[in-house]
Amino acid sequence: MVAYQDFVSLTQSGNSEERGQAAHLAAQAYLAHTGPADEHAALYAALIGFLDDPSVKVRAALAYGLLHTREAPRPILLALLQDAPVIARAVAQYSPALIDVDLLGIVRGGDPAMLLAVAMRERLSARLIETLLAQGDKPSILKLLSRDDLQVPEAQLIALATGVALEDADLRGALLAHRQLPASARLVLVQAVAQKLAQARIVKGAVAPARLERLLRNATDTALTGIGEAEAAASRTDYAVDLVITERVSARVMLHAVVNGHVLFFADCLAELAEAPREKVFTLLESGSRAALNALLARCGLGEAVRNMVARLVFHARAADLADDVAARHFVVTALTEELIVEHDGVIPAELEEAFGYLCEQNVTLARKAARGVMSAFADDVHGRKTLPGLPPAPEYLALPAA
Repeated sequence: MVAYQDFVSLTQSGNSEERGQAAHLAAQAYLAHTGPADEHAALYAALIGFLDDPSVKVRAALAYGLLHTREAPRPILLALLQDAPVIARAVAQYSPALIDVDLLGIVRGGDPAMLLAVAMRERLSARLIETLLAQGDKPSILKLLSRDDLQVPEAQLIALATGVALEDADLRGALLAHRQLPASARLVLVQAVAQKLAQARIVKGAVAPARLERLLRNATDTALTGIGEAEAAASRTDYAVDLVITERVSARVMLHAVVNGHVLFFADCLAELAEAPREKVFTLLESGSRAALNALLARCGLGEAVRNMVARLVFHARAADLADDVAARHFVVTALTEELIVEHDGVIPAELEEAFGYLCEQNVTLARKAARGVMSAFADDVHGRKTLPGLPPAPEYLALPAA
């Protein structure tokens, strides 16, 4: 409690610290007041008076006293929003008494510091989020994307992914890390990353052009089918449907999906191509006969040679864990490649050339991965032996004490 005379002395002091103390006390008294209405009105008038104080410290003390409560008078908060930047930013960021319409004008003003302050508010409506993103201010966009507690409109995420993020690595990274990013937009960003990598001088200088093209194509195919697998696991089929409609599901993509164990996505693609129920397609892939599987693939519009190849791959995949076992993938691809060579007497039909080329690429890639796994297991198994089997032991050296 402060005596009225002492309060008046503080308000009339030439010391801004003391006037700031008075402003803060007046704000606390106003918020905690439960007495007569005329007293409340007098306290309100005192708060209005502090808005005209020439010292920013005094007005900041007033703002601090009102900052974190819904009972703060909005007219005073609106005045403080037009005050010095340090005060306006604090009010915009923390005051729960402000409503959307109070902040929309501030956001549309486009001041970067104020945009960032609003982006850091504890609660943001979809309307405010949309308006903030529409300003195109990178720091505030990154802040919004980093917050897991916000529901960013899907249309805005797609607009960002297909717009400014294509040329901005920071925005691409933030969007790819965002859990709400739609699958189609995620694929667009992955393809943009691959394109930027292909153009980077350090990458082009380190990897031969043909090999770089193969690496990036394999990576984008894996991303395409991997995103599809996650969508299929969540029972979302729009992604696969969109790929089929836009004719981006080739024989290579289907082979890649099976080889990498992305069978749910593969099933969704077949269901859309064949216009068949997803459950029926999955049952056929899991336990259907060769004839039934060929009939399904024929409904998908695949030629006879391609149908036979895909059916063989499916039958191989039934007995292997292709999702997690690289050695199993290598075995399956090798077996399928050898079967095709034997079946066609080494003369691969034209309609299988692209698919066969893909299998050969995968054979080399998977052989390298499998070999690395074998060598790692061997290294663990020898328990510190210094030589490979068949080589003479390393010579023993006399250990001298340290000088």
